[in-house]
Amino acid sequence: MISILDYGVGNLASVSNALRYLGVECGVISTPAQVQQAGKLILPGVGAFGAAMENLNRLGLTDAILEHSKTHERPILGICLGMQLLLDGSQEDGWHEGLGLLKGQVLSLAEVAGDLVVPHVGWNEVTPKPQSLLVNGPGEHSFYFVHSFYCSLQDPAQEAGISRYAVDFCSVAEYNNVFGCQFHPEKSQRCGLALLRNYAAV
Repeated sequence: MISILDYGVGNLASVSNALRYLGVECGVISTPAQVQQAGKLILPGVGAFGAAMENLNRLGLTDAILEHSKTHERPILGICLGMQLLLDGSQEDGWHEGLGLLKGQVLSLAEVAGDLVVPHVGWNEVTPKPQSLLVNGPGEHSFYFVHSFYCSLQDPAQEAGISRYAVDFCSVAEYNNVFGCQFHPEKSQRCGLALLRNYAAV
């Protein structure tokens, strides 16, 4: 059973539909008590970092996520903004504290993009590290991105996949029970379904 967290800023239907297509049992949850009881958790996200963290704090979900993923060491997958929330913090519209499950900061893509368009929207390749559980197997690994900020991790060992848009950035993170992907697997067809299938199997 995979629980998808509804905290007001996620594309819940697409993630649910993708998991159900794979035959993976899933459900949407929204309360701290449900998070504490969850097995595998997905933290989706679309929008601004600060507003998303404000929602998590206001709804009492921050402590519940930390207890679920840090104290009990149950799997969590952050998708797009959800991956960014796993880090220590973000410089988007000032500094905002994150969940701190991954060591690093969320930085502005516009500051390094040069002539490239920001936000970065569209298909891009992910080069997986050999140890990656989420992105593996032969062939190309192409996923659909929509983002204006990128994850800069302090520990390269937590980087499981790298993409390039003006700079090389961590597009897949894996650290013990903590997983993240900067792109949208639910919109990434074959490769995205494979990633979600791999997460269901961890």
